Amino acid sequence: MNPVMLHTFRFWYHNARPRALPQSLLPALLAVCFAAQTDDFSAGLALLAVAGVVLGHLAANLFDDYFDYRECKTDYRDHLKHEGFRARIGKCLYLTSGQATLAQLLRAAIIAMSAALLLGGVIFYFRGAVILWIVGATALLSLSYSGPPLRLSYRGLGEITIGLIFGPMNMLGVHYAACGDLSSPLILISIPVGLLVMNIVYVHSILDFIPDKKLGKRTLAVFLDHPAAMLAALFFILFAPYGVIVFGVWRGDLSRLYALLLLTLPMAIGLFFMMMAYTRQPELKFSRKVWMGPMSEWQRIESMGIDWFMIRWFLARNLLALLCLSSMILSFIAP
Repeated sequence: MNPVMLHTFRFWYHNARPRALPQSLLPALLAVCFAAQTDDFSAGLALLAVAGVVLGHLAANLFDDYFDYRECKTDYRDHLKHEGFRARIGKCLYLTSGQATLAQLLRAAIIAMSAALLLGGVIFYFRGAVILWIVGATALLSLSYSGPPLRLSYRGLGEITIGLIFGPMNMLGVHYAACGDLSSPLILISIPVGLLVMNIVYVHSILDFIPDKKLGKRTLAVFLDHPAAMLAALFFILFAPYGVIVFGVWRGDLSRLYALLLLTLPMAIGLFFMMMAYTRQPELKFSRKVWMGPMSEWQRIESMGIDWFMIRWFLARNLLALLCLSSMILSFIAP
């Protein structure tokens, strides 16, 4: 790859928000671990499926930037900061700073999505029409997240859409690509995973409630429009996964060893109380603790004054990561 192409690739990869990749990559890898236990497992098709998930996620992030910027110009968060709101740093700085144009962004998004669909086409050749339906539905929902005519993220449905795409649809698609079949344990475990992916986006929407409401972006938090209702929804999203796991173990659909996933429950409780504190005392500071998991570039985050946001976002992400990684181990040792 020549230097110009390498620079272009790095530029768009960086602006496609790769920090969010664990939301899709970990569930995809978990699905591969389940598929690896079957007789028809194909490592090559599993690798193609995971690569397709990564490319699709990056493409979806770029399309989200494109539609959001075209709708309202995304420097609105900077304006809100000047008005005194606790908004995050501006989105799409590469557009507002003039580093790239809207047309270039659209082209990059189309290329990334096309590459993901091409990999889906290869898998379709080997696995048949089921993959075609899953890939097609996922692509449509991804584009409809912030794109017209549905604009799901502006109608209080964005969080549910993300949970569905990166949880069940992601895991079922990767599993089917890897082994040509689906399993009851996988279907069951994809529900808690999807809810915890949804939780990451929902925590984000609670923290961005004021700027999103000012903009007119109808996230789930804006739709609920009251701290008590927001926390009630958060309680369900955070703790329903553990109910599903207990139900699966009780029914015998999951091995009893999966009850060990309940060991992640204290992390969920900690996040819930931190979000409760935010709705009541948004200025209250929390210090980083070991049990919260890794938080990269923390000193830089503190210096930027966004630690109040990132400590909660990291904790939500790390909760998903811990549950997925634990499930990967259990998929190999549970009978």
